Amino acid sequence: MERTAGVAAGVFAPGHLGELTRIIPFEMVDAVLAETRAQERRVRLVPARVTVYLLLAAVLFTGLGYRQVFARLCAGLAGWAPVRPSGSALRQARQRLGPAPMKALFDLISRPAVTTAAAGWWRGLRVVAVDGNLLSVPDCPANLRVFTRQRLGNGTSGYPQLRLTALVACGTRSLIGGVFGPATIGELDYARRLATHVRAGMLLLGDRNFAATDLLGQLAATGADLLVRCKSGRNLPAVARCRDGSILARLGALTVRVIDAEITIRTPAGSRTGHYRLLTTLTGASRHPAADLIRLYHERWEIETTYAELKSTILSGHVLRAHTPDGIEQEVWALLTVYQVLRTAMTDATDSVPGTDPDRAGFTTALTAARDQLILASGVATGTDIDLIDTIGHHILTHLLPARRVRTKDRIVKRRDLQIQRTRTRHRPDHLQSHHQHQHDPDQPLTPLPQP
Repeated sequence: MERTAGVAAGVFAPGHLGELTRIIPFEMVDAVLAETRAQERRVRLVPARVTVYLLLAAVLFTGLGYRQVFARLCAGLAGWAPVRPSGSALRQARQRLGPAPMKALFDLISRPAVTTAAAGWWRGLRVVAVDGNLLSVPDCPANLRVFTRQRLGNGTSGYPQLRLTALVACGTRSLIGGVFGPATIGELDYARRLATHVRAGMLLLGDRNFAATDLLGQLAATGADLLVRCKSGRNLPAVARCRDGSILARLGALTVRVIDAEITIRTPAGSRTGHYRLLTTLTGASRHPAADLIRLYHERWEIETTYAELKSTILSGHVLRAHTPDGIEQEVWALLTVYQVLRTAMTDATDSVPGTDPDRAGFTTALTAARDQLILASGVATGTDIDLIDTIGHHILTHLLPARRVRTKDRIVKRRDLQIQRTRTRHRPDHLQSHHQHQHDPDQPLTPLPQP
C-alpha cells in the first residue's frame, strides 16, 4: 500500500518530521493547536505548527541548537522554505506556544503500540510496568525556583533534577502514560497520578518502592492485576497457604498472594543467591503458578531499558535545554512524544514480518534513520510515494538485533555531566538464571494458617 504526502507551502514548509510525519501528520498537530487554543491569530514567520515540529525535531538532534535544527528541517525543501528565522524568533515562537500543545500531542499518541506479536501478553493479560527516573535540567535561577539540585555523596551539588514516572507496555516498550515534576515529590505520588491510565486486563509490574499499601489498593481498584516486589522481611497477616507454597495474605483491604523465591545470579565475578518476595493479586495458584510469575517478573526491566533509551540514546547524557520551568515542561513532552513515535515506527516495521519479536528492533538504528530522513524531508515532498513500511522501517528490518540471549550484567552508574566518575555496582538479574521455591503436593488443598 502506498500514499502520497505533500509538503506545506510558504512559512509552513519547515513543519514536518521527515518520514515520521505519517505518524504525526499536519492535521493532528492542527487539531491539537485548536484544542489548546494555541493557533496564531495571524501567520507569523514561525507559525505554531512549525514550532511544534521544531520542538520534536530538536529531540532527534539533542546536540544542536534550535537554529541548526531548523536548518535541517529546511535542508530537503529546496525552493519551499523561504525563511531563515533568527534565534530570537525561534525562542519567541516556543514561548508563545507554551507546554499545553505538546502535552496534548503526547496524550493523543500515548498508548500501547499495536502489534500482532505475542510479546507483552501473559495468559491474556497485557504486561505493563511502572517506574520513576531522574532527568537533569539546566542550573539557572528560573529552574531552581522549581527544581532542586542533586546532593551527591561527597557533598557536592549536581544539576537540578526533575522526576519522571512512566507507565510502559513491556512487549513494545511504548508509553501508555507519563507524569513528571520536581524531584522533591516522590515517585509514589506521581504513580498515583498514572492510575488513570491503568485498566482492567493489565498486569502491572513494579519494584519494591511501589509496594505501598494505599498505592496498591488504588491501582487494584482500576481492575488491573498487580505483580510487585516488596521487602523480603515485610510481615503480612497470612490467611492461607496455597498448593504451590505461596501464601494468601491481607494488605489493607486487598487479598494478595505472597511468593518467596531464592534467585541465583551469575556474573563474571561469581554467583550470588538472594531472597525475593513478590506480591500479586493473582491469587489462583493453579491458573497462575508461582514459578511462572517469578520468571515473568523479569519483564519489569523493560521500563529500565526505556529510560536508558531516553537518557543515553536520545539525550546522549545531555542536560535538557530549557532555562525556564515552562520550557522544561514543553521539552519533556516533546521528548516523550518522539520516543513514542519511534517506538510506533519500530513496531510497525517488525509487525510487517509475522513472528518477529519487537525486541529485535534496534532503537539506535531507528533514531539514526529518522534523523537522516528528516534532513532529506523524505515522505513530505510533493509527489513522493512512500510505503507504510518506509525507509526507517526497512533500516530496522535490515539491522534486526539477534534474539535476546540469557546474560547478566553489573549495573554501573557514571556521572559524565559532572566530569567525574562515581561508580556504583549492584548485581541485578538481567535474566533469572535459576530459582528455587518450596514445592508442595499440587493436590493438597489450601491450608488455613493460625491466626496471631
